[in-house]
Amino acid sequence: MTKIAFVGSGKMAEALIAKLAKSNQIMAADIDAKRLNYLKKKYKIKITKENSEAFRFGEVVIFAVKPQNMSEAIGEIGGIGGKKLESSSTTLGASRNSRLENWKGKLVISIAAGVSLGFLQRRLPGMAIIRTMPNNPCFIGQGITAIAKGNKATAKNVKQAKAIFESVGQVFDVPEKLMDAVTGLSGSGPAFVYQTIEALALGGVDAGLPKQLAERFALQTVIGAALTVKNTGKSPTELTVMVASPGGTTIEGLKMLEKYELPKAFKEAVAAAARKSANLSKKLEN
Repeated sequence: MTKIAFVGSGKMAEALIAKLAKSNQIMAADIDAKRLNYLKKKYKIKITKENSEAFRFGEVVIFAVKPQNMSEAIGEIGGIGGKKLESSSTTLGASRNSRLENWKGKLVISIAAGVSLGFLQRRLPGMAIIRTMPNNPCFIGQGITAIAKGNKATAKNVKQAKAIFESVGQVFDVPEKLMDAVTGLSGSGPAFVYQTIEALALGGVDAGLPKQLAERFALQTVIGAALTVKNTGKSPTELTVMVASPGGTTIEGLKMLEKYELPKAFKEAVAAAARKSANLSKKLEN
């Protein structure tokens, strides 16, 4: 059994804990006592309010905090550039070498958007670090996660990280330079799809369907369309042509999508989310 610690225990951390708790020793750290007690009761894991305690416990440490809280979280476990040093096992005057000795053999994984490997490696020097970007469907085991390894991460470390995220979906290696684009597309993309389902349902209501029935039809339509792309191997364009008979109803609907520039709106949404990821990284560096 591997000891896995979570620094931060939000929804994505819970999605992983739910899959990992049966076969690994888990500890979660968070400032929210109510949240910790819920996780302890539901998944039978260890809990703590101290990030430093979770860090000492874990052979694998997953930082699941918000990007803007990363510096503070690193500081609380004794990293460079944070607000404070680990109080229980590292004094304020402890040497860098002592901290490195405490970190030996640990794998650090970040799931925070926009937090670069460079940022993490400078504040946790010498450590094996992997940056990841999972997405919301991980909650039901249908996620997709991109991973990029730091310069100290070994093939074994990558294998460990993949095993963790494969428990909640698919995993792909990507160069770190593509992580902002991944964040914009798959990290933020589920929200864009949820908005699409809602908009389709509203269209159904406007056309005369009861709200509950419209929502069911919209949901299954999106699920079925996605699986058709996946299972047939045909492109979305090819499948659109198959549905859009000349002079038919679909053509009329597609004209409205063109009029209101839906493809452009989706492209801009992904681009905006990717830019935000890049800007978060720049802000952290400053």
